[in-house]
Amino acid sequence: MNRKYFKILLSLTVVFGFIVSTNAFAAPDKILIGHPACLSGKYAKAGEQAIGGIKACVDWVNNVHGGVLVAGNRIPLKYKYYDSESKKEGVTSLIERLITVDKVNVVFSSYSSGLTLAGAPVAERYNMVYMDHGGASDRIFQQGFQYIVQTIGPGSKYHVGTLNMFDHFDPQAKKIALAYEDSEFARMTMGGAEKHAKKLGKKIVFKRTYPKGVTDLTPLLSDMKARKPDIVIGGGHYEDGQLFARQMSDLDINVKGLSLVASATLPAYYKALGGRIAEGVMGPSHWEYGVTFSPEGAMKVGLDWIGPSQDEFVSLFKKALAKNIIPDYHAAEAGAQVLAYVKAVENINSVDRDQVRAALGKLKFMSFYGGWDVDDTTGMQIGHSMVDMQWQNGERVIVWPLEAATGKLIYPKPKF
Repeated sequence: MNRKYFKILLSLTVVFGFIVSTNAFAAPDKILIGHPACLSGKYAKAGEQAIGGIKACVDWVNNVHGGVLVAGNRIPLKYKYYDSESKKEGVTSLIERLITVDKVNVVFSSYSSGLTLAGAPVAERYNMVYMDHGGASDRIFQQGFQYIVQTIGPGSKYHVGTLNMFDHFDPQAKKIALAYEDSEFARMTMGGAEKHAKKLGKKIVFKRTYPKGVTDLTPLLSDMKARKPDIVIGGGHYEDGQLFARQMSDLDINVKGLSLVASATLPAYYKALGGRIAEGVMGPSHWEYGVTFSPEGAMKVGLDWIGPSQDEFVSLFKKALAKNIIPDYHAAEAGAQVLAYVKAVENINSVDRDQVRAALGKLKFMSFYGGWDVDDTTGMQIGHSMVDMQWQNGERVIVWPLEAATGKLIYPKPKF
């Protein structure tokens, strides 16, 4: 384009208030998502789900949506990922590689708050849009980072709905035990739970954290048992969540309700523990199969809709992983992140990083995952609500909130 003509056109955009990016004149031939994924290591289960969810929504964007609309052209999405081995040093080095060598347009974070936080300064150094689908800690968004945007909900809210549910069904269940992993995410969840429990007039009879990689929770659980709680909430990640329930069973600790974050919701949880132990165990979730979000529902609340239906997403997820398994919320939130990025790019007709980050701050929409809206300044997710699921006869049943429930809460929880 003639430089003189370009300057004239640019001045006209100022006069008439149009937004024009140089990308509008030279649309890329592809848009590349970079991801330091957790293919192995302690977060491999959640990492596999995330990869399946991202691939599913990339498939939908390219083959149903027709590609990302930029400057009148439909641009295909590409997805480049490496195995971070669930390690911080893997995350930081891979993000730099994705940005400097692979020349990605956007980076998706690894799973977990610790890994997400580890990668944020690297993305920030390169002014790279950094989308967080697996880091729930509020602290990530208290560091002043400019380029991070959250899809998963903040950790401080994880057990808020759970406590509301128990209070709804049994307001006399006053004694609450808090036992969480000593990790960034879990500590934040515990703080939010403690604050909300006290707001509801509950009594915290036990509060303790346990170390990452713990192999024996017997001392902690024995002390907890002595306090005779009505409700136990806690957890951290997949392995310790299994240990938590298994050793509660070994010690014959039976309570009215047990809810564990980031473990009980995984499809493999029930299979790993068996019905005797897992039956009745609960977990808060960002999404569960059966929650109904639709274009019609989006229209009723005045939100735009983008993406596949729930059943389309499940089908694409199975295709992506070549496994006949139902996705869980780790997959759904990762997939919804693809849709958020695409919506932002299409809204501004550009892949310019600063413009995309600004557009994400203004974006509100609904997908199969539910609502999406972030705080413009911090990038923290504020528009997505949690649901609570419970294992019942080998099935994950949504029991809260009532308007989203696919079944009734089993309460008190069956004895181990």
